[in-house]
Amino acid sequence: MSSQVKYISTRGEAPALSFTDTLMAGLANDGGLYLPETYPVLTKDEISAFAGSAYPDVAETILSRFIGADIETGKLREMIEAAYAAFRHKAVAPLAQVDDHLFILELFHGPTLAFKDVAMQILARLTDHVLQARRQHATVVGATSGDTGAAAIEAFRGLSHADIFILYPHGRVSEVQRRQMTTVAGDNVHVIALEGTFDDAQAILKGLFQHRTFRDELSLTGVNSINWARVMAQIVYYFTSAVTLGAPHRPVSFAVPTGNFGDILAGYIAKRMGLPIRELIIATNTNDILARTLSNGAYELRDVEATQSPSMDIQVSSNFERLLFDAYGRDAGAIRRLMGQLQQSGRFAVDAAPLAAIRAEFAASSVGEAETTAEIARVFAETGTLIDPHTAIGVRAGRDACMRNPLTPVVALGTAHPAKFPDAIEKATGQRPPLPAHLADLFTREERFAVLPNDQSAIESFIRARARVSTSGTRVAS
Repeated sequence: MSSQVKYISTRGEAPALSFTDTLMAGLANDGGLYLPETYPVLTKDEISAFAGSAYPDVAETILSRFIGADIETGKLREMIEAAYAAFRHKAVAPLAQVDDHLFILELFHGPTLAFKDVAMQILARLTDHVLQARRQHATVVGATSGDTGAAAIEAFRGLSHADIFILYPHGRVSEVQRRQMTTVAGDNVHVIALEGTFDDAQAILKGLFQHRTFRDELSLTGVNSINWARVMAQIVYYFTSAVTLGAPHRPVSFAVPTGNFGDILAGYIAKRMGLPIRELIIATNTNDILARTLSNGAYELRDVEATQSPSMDIQVSSNFERLLFDAYGRDAGAIRRLMGQLQQSGRFAVDAAPLAAIRAEFAASSVGEAETTAEIARVFAETGTLIDPHTAIGVRAGRDACMRNPLTPVVALGTAHPAKFPDAIEKATGQRPPLPAHLADLFTREERFAVLPNDQSAIESFIRARARVSTSGTRVAS
C-alpha cells in the first residue's frame, strides 16, 4: 500500500492536507495554492519503460505517485480508463510533426476540443468518487477565459453529488466557446456571464474561497488550475510525448501557450520528477506579463487586451505563485509578502536569486497578433494542417527554440481544435474548419446563462439561491 502524500500551502498558514482533502479544498484557506511537500522522482529506467505504453498506463504510474494511499489502485485505474475512453484519438495526446525537430502535441481530442479535457475528465471522476465515499454534496465553482468552463461543465454535468457554477467574461470568449458552456442541459449546471475580464472572474473566484462562511456553508470546491489535481493530470502528457521523441536518453523542449501558468507548471514539475527537459518556453500573446517578468524581474499588471487567443488574455497568472514558492526556497513568508504587494499596488519585484532560478528553467516569447495569423497561414501552407491561434503562438515560439538548439526536438502544445476559433482560421487561411460531428448542431442549441455584474456579493447570492447543498455541507445526494 502506498503511503499518504501530504500537501502544503504556498502561504504557509493553512494545515497540510492529504491528496483527497487537497482535491476538495481547491484553494488553501490562507489564500495560497497547494503543492506536494516533495516531488516524487522517477528513475531513468522507469521513464524508459513508458516507451510504447498506452496513455492510461503512464497516467496511472504518474498520478499514483501524487495520490498515494488515498485512492485504491483499482478504483484509480477505473477512473483513468473512463476519463479517456471518450477521446477521439486512441493515443489521447498524439504528436504531429510540422517541421524539422518541431512537433505539435495534440491535446484537443477530448469532448470539448481543448486541452482542459485531459485534466478535467479525471478531476470530475476523482471529485465524484470522494463525494460518494464521504456521502457529501459539493458546490463546484470555476472561472474561465474560454476553455476551462466548457471542459468542467462537460465533465461534471449530471453528477448527483455536485452542482457546478462557471463564470466567464461576458463578450470576451469565442462564440463556439460560449455555446459549449451555455447550451449544456443539466439541472446541476449554471453559467454566469460576468460583466468584466477573466482576471475579474478569477478574483471573484478567489474571493469566494476566502469568504469562509460562504465556502463552508456551500462546500465549495474548485476546478480551475488553482486545484492541484488539474496540474497533476497535465504532467502525464509531458512524459508520453518526451518518451516518444527519445527521452530519457535525449532532452526535449516544450513551447507552451501560457495564460494562467498551470499547463507549463506541469512541465516544470515533470522536470523535477526526472524528465530531461532542456527548455520550457513560456509563449504569450500581447498580454505578456510573464515574458516581461522574466525579462526585467517586475511582475506588473496592465490592462488586458482582447486578442484572437482569448484563453491567454490574462494578467494575473495564478499558478505563477507555485513557481515563486519553489524559486524562493519554499519560503511562505516571502510569498505572502509578494502577494500582498500585488494586491496593494498591482506589482512586485522578484528578488535576484529567485529570478535567476526561474530564468534557469524557463525562456519566454511574446507573439503578436500579426505573427499569430502568419503562423496559422504558414503551418497550413506547409503541412495542410489547421491550427488554432493559441497553438500558433506555441508553434511560433517553438520555431525560435529550434533555432537556438537545432538538435533538440521541440514540442509545441496544441491546446485547442481549430474549429473553436473559425473566424481567426478563416482570416489566416481562407478555410473555415467544421466542428466534429458530435458538435455539429451547436449553433442551433438553446442557450442558458445569466449576465451578472462584476460584484462578488451578486455572485454569492446567485449561487446560494441555486446550490442544492445544505448549510451543513453534508447533504447526501439522492
